[in-house]
Amino acid sequence: MDYFFIIAVLVFLSATFGYINVRFLKLPNTIGLMLISIVFTLGVFALSYFDDTLLNAEKFIITQIDFKTVLLDVMLSFLLFAGALHTNFEQLKVQRWPIFAFSTLGVLVSTFLVGTLMYYILQIFHLDIAYINCLLFGSLISPTDPIAVLGILKKAGVPKKLETKIVGESLFNDGVGVVVFLTIFKFASPSTETITPLDVLELFGVEVVGGVLLGLLLGWVTYKLLKSIDDYDIEVIITLATVMVGTVIAQKFHLSAPLAMVTAGLVVGNDTLRSDAMSETTEVYVDKFWELLDILLNTLLFVLIGMELLVLTFKVEYVLAGLVAVPVILVCRYLSLLMPINFFKKKLDFVPNTNLIMTWGGLRGGISIALALSLSEEMNRDLILVITYVVVVFSILVQGLTVGKLVKRLA
Repeated sequence: MDYFFIIAVLVFLSATFGYINVRFLKLPNTIGLMLISIVFTLGVFALSYFDDTLLNAEKFIITQIDFKTVLLDVMLSFLLFAGALHTNFEQLKVQRWPIFAFSTLGVLVSTFLVGTLMYYILQIFHLDIAYINCLLFGSLISPTDPIAVLGILKKAGVPKKLETKIVGESLFNDGVGVVVFLTIFKFASPSTETITPLDVLELFGVEVVGGVLLGLLLGWVTYKLLKSIDDYDIEVIITLATVMVGTVIAQKFHLSAPLAMVTAGLVVGNDTLRSDAMSETTEVYVDKFWELLDILLNTLLFVLIGMELLVLTFKVEYVLAGLVAVPVILVCRYLSLLMPINFFKKKLDFVPNTNLIMTWGGLRGGISIALALSLSEEMNRDLILVITYVVVVFSILVQGLTVGKLVKRLA
């Protein structure tokens, strides 16, 4: 079974599930696709009691796909660039300091709060897990997922000022969260090498600062190229090349590709620069191209998340731990946002109940699952993967469906 066939099957399923959602369920695509994919997979499980042909085929497809590589090394760059391209740069500029605090301090505080609380809670379920592995879980579950957030907030009716905070935070804390995860991963990996604080600072400096600088350079070069010509076909291809070449460069020099793509997308999408570099026709084609690519990749991603149910090792205590983790993570997120919000709310015009809305609207998604899949068996991979999956499913289906109602009631 070659990769073209697998991609064809996934696109077929995405189109079918997307049609069912738009025609009958009428849910936001992110929620509808994931829900239908999970129901489909459970249906395949039920059918396997009579005939396991379809189950074996679905299992084979999932085992042939390295979800971590597909998402983190390929899809994420395109999705983040598309998201940043359509983010209000002026609003982001006004809210830059709280967004910076949310995506750095917020992620770090949440990582240690979640890790510490889960360490003690898992003991109650007689699940023996090292503290460092609990911190790994905290680091992979703390960042909000820009892919899930962007897809759902568009239909939730969130006030623009608050939407900018949530979207801006999710765009940047993704890159920071991956760096935090990789840092703790190094400590957790069995190794003879001693990791010093200087090593940690170097990793942060190279990944984060290097990623942002690369993104600024890519954005500036792209802007100059777009400004020098007026041909929408080639200009669309130039933006595509920016993402693909930029990702390769970031991976080659161990820089943060997510942060590079967010930065480049913000530069290219800046209203002032884009009106100077692109004609109205080019703007329309660039926007439509990236919107279509964003929708296609989102569709494939959430179908894959639903099908990842097949690779989980279900045990009652694992699922119970996942259900307990949901309120723990929400409380930790609320606490991690308290200080930045209280500090900035006097200087900036925050909408009422910002903390509650940001806590409930901070969704987890495919990135958390991808990071959990990258863990080794020694890091309690099966346990952490099940807990992560339960949290992500709750986040997308429950929080995603109710965040709009919460906003209308509280904002």
